[in-house]
Amino acid sequence: METCDVLIVGGGPAGSTCAWKLNRAGFDVMVADRAAFPRDKVCAGWITPQVVASLQFDIDDYRRGRTFQTISGFETGIVGQPHSVRTHYSCPVSFGIRRCEFDHYLLARAGARMALETAVSSLRRERTHWVVNDAIRARMLVGAGGHFCPVARWLNPRESSDRLGPVVAAREAEFRIPEDAPGFSAHAETPSLYFCSDLAGYGWCFRKGHYVNVGFGRVRSRSLARATDDFVSFLASRGIVPAMREWPWHGHAYSLYPPPGRVVDDAVLLVGDAAGLAYAQSGEGIRPAVESGLMAADAIIAARGQYDREGLRAYEQSLRQRFDSGPVSRVLGRLLPESTSASWARGFLRSPRFVRHVLLDRWFLHAGQPALAAG
Repeated sequence: METCDVLIVGGGPAGSTCAWKLNRAGFDVMVADRAAFPRDKVCAGWITPQVVASLQFDIDDYRRGRTFQTISGFETGIVGQPHSVRTHYSCPVSFGIRRCEFDHYLLARAGARMALETAVSSLRRERTHWVVNDAIRARMLVGAGGHFCPVARWLNPRESSDRLGPVVAAREAEFRIPEDAPGFSAHAETPSLYFCSDLAGYGWCFRKGHYVNVGFGRVRSRSLARATDDFVSFLASRGIVPAMREWPWHGHAYSLYPPPGRVVDDAVLLVGDAAGLAYAQSGEGIRPAVESGLMAADAIIAARGQYDREGLRAYEQSLRQRFDSGPVSRVLGRLLPESTSASWARGFLRSPRFVRHVLLDRWFLHAGQPALAAG
């Protein structure tokens, strides 16, 4: 049986960032993931300058052989409405990445031992250790396996918590644009964000070099397929994408902050989507994943081997201090009647000032919040 100080279940940005920091602090870390890397990962895929700063990676090095698309503006509006607002910035406010490349890069540089293509089939606590698959023993366990993380299911059984809270369901497609394909007029530095009238979801069209990513996510997911089809038809009517007969759709789901269940217990904690940390205002999850990975590593290091719930309580406190945004920012139409929110959207989403300073700067880019130092 293999042993390690910390076993991280999930090799995405949250897990690999946690492993990277723990490895630098001298911990024996193992990362288990059911996938082989590089892997396909459904995600619109953009990161802010604060994420780059927290990860401390060399942009020039990352660009070599990988997509790193500068974003300096957005086009925003309401699906089905002719009016849109173009917002331009004087410097890059975000960068487009492909998750298959980004996740592989972060995991490779983490320096941890790996157990890839390894699904968690059994998980139990034995006195001072965790035993996973009857093959790995670890003093500390980190759940980083996304919305359906087995560690999260162990910590928050459905019959006791039912994973309460808002859940976003999304459909998206990412593919390389054929060189001779007409009809793709999306500007690479200006992604499109179009909201449905009830503000319960939005669609995006994002060109990243030779690739394009189109998707739609909703909190009220019962009409997701129809909303996605309507959005693609809308993009085609505006000449942003061609009228394609078939799109290579993939789906995924994730919870929004605040977490729907426990994130800490004795010798176990959750990070990223496993904890339900995606921003409530935008659904964006990469920055919360990276930052929670850093905060989890800090808590484990500070615990000095005292991995009971009390010893890890600092992690919960860090999450609240970092991600609690106040009641006004959290509503974003989810709590409003559809007719009210449609009227609200038509008014405010026409205002360039509101779009720039509230919708984009505060809700999507979190521009006023400095990067979390990696230490």
